[in-house]
This record gives sequence, structure tokens and C-alpha cells, in this order.
Amino acid sequence: MKTFNIAAAITMLAAPAFADGHAASGDAAAGEEQFNRQCVSCHVVADADGNVLAGRAAKTGPNLYGVAGRVPGTVDGFRYGNSIVELGESTGLGWTEESFVAYVMDPTGYLREALDNNRARGKMSYKVRDETQAVDMYAYLATFAE
Repeated sequence: MKTFNIAAAITMLAAPAFADGHAASGDAAAGEEQFNRQCVSCHVVADADGNVLAGRAAKTGPNLYGVAGRVPGTVDGFRYGNSIVELGESTGLGWTEESFVAYVMDPTGYLREALDNNRARGKMSYKVRDETQAVDMYAYLATFAE
């Protein structure tokens, strides 16, 4: 009974964090540090008004504002590769922690597996090498919800 009460209490306390469906298991503060080390040369996080919230207004990669839950390949005005657009159109599913982590660790490999197409290619050439860092980055980016 004691174990059940502890589990119930943890669930109740965690519920607000998962309310928007984009909560992540990583450390957002560590993710901010990793984002600033690994992502800012290509990506920015800017809100709908154009206010840069993270990064340096880089435009090589798409704006990552609202990436948690967003359908891949759907930022207006960004020229995505065909494979990621196909992924978004074929599944209609938004980025989850699991899919984000798999993608940033091996963009082309992820697209090939997800599309079941060995010719699929990702335009993102950088690979995050550490899974914990990728999880933390997702946790950080999930704080910028639309």
C-alpha cells in the first residue's frame, strides 16, 4: 500500500508537466547548454513575432520554436529535403522525444528506417553523438511550445 501511495503521489505531481503532451524526460538546463554548443550555428528558436529566444538567428536549419509535437518538414518558408517532407506528409505525426532523439543522432538513417526507403536522405549533416545530450536538447526545446 505504501508503494502504491508513493507512486500515486509521483503521478499526481508529474501530471502538470505532461499536460501539453510534449514533456520530456531530459534535463532542460543541460539541454540549453548542449543546444548552445551544438545547434546554434544552424538553428534558431524564434517566436511568431520574430523574437529570438535562443540561438543567433541562424537560418541553415529550420526554426525550432514549437518543434515538440510539430509535424516534421512543416515550418513555412523553410526549404526542407524531400524525405523529411515525405515523412511529415505520410505520418502526420509530430516530433516526440523518441523520434527527435533518433533523428538528431542519425538524420539519414532515421529517415530511411521511418520511410522504409534506403534512398531517403536527410539534409542535416550533423549528428548528436550522445543520447543523453539529445534527450536533454529535446527537453530544452520542449520548453518553447507554440
